[in-house]
Amino acid sequence: MGQKVNPVGFRTGVFRDWKSRWYASKQEFASLLLEDFKVRNFIKNHPTKSQYRNAGIDRIEIERTRDEVKIILYVARPGLIIGKKGQEVEILQEELQNLIGRRVNLKVEEIGRPEVFAQLVAEDIAQQLAKRSSFRRTMKRSIEQTMDAGALGIKIQLAGRLGGAEMARREKQNAGSIPLSTLRAKIDYGFTEAKTAQGHIGVQVWINQGTYEGDSDGVDAQAGQAPKKPKRSYKR
Repeated sequence: MGQKVNPVGFRTGVFRDWKSRWYASKQEFASLLLEDFKVRNFIKNHPTKSQYRNAGIDRIEIERTRDEVKIILYVARPGLIIGKKGQEVEILQEELQNLIGRRVNLKVEEIGRPEVFAQLVAEDIAQQLAKRSSFRRTMKRSIEQTMDAGALGIKIQLAGRLGGAEMARREKQNAGSIPLSTLRAKIDYGFTEAKTAQGHIGVQVWINQGTYEGDSDGVDAQAGQAPKKPKRSYKR
């Protein structure tokens, strides 16, 4: 079961918290869910600011109240998003408010050790493959960096026309331990696609960050139910 289930979804609501934390009725749920998708897609694939792709965005968490939408960005290089004297983050906040028509409270959190976050490792591997780097050397270097940063284990799997081969195949390398079916194990999972001249190569990364401490991370979000549309849009 552990090899077929997404490790993040497997632990969400048990030991991991949701990336979207809000409550809505059946009539409003679909539109708010689509709104969350638009926000994440807009930030990750900004139409004009390509530096956001190099900022190392691990995840985007969204919280909703009756008055505003709180967006928290966990970033490895926050300077590329904040800009000089915080000008860039103000512009991004205003763009998000215009996109969804709600008051937005944008917060940027810095990630201390990007080498132990699976999504950032996967995106780094994809960038190296797009530059025609050797896939075996890239995988080996990423494993060494992650283990040196303090991870207990890592597994990397690539799928596609590796090295420009005629037939697609899978290659994987691992180090340490990756207990996929142990709920208390803090397994981080990341996926992205490397766009090469021969086609897309799928990059999957599992990283064992240790074990969860304490009880469940699930939160009852019904108390902060979010309305479908505010009476008017606000600006900070």
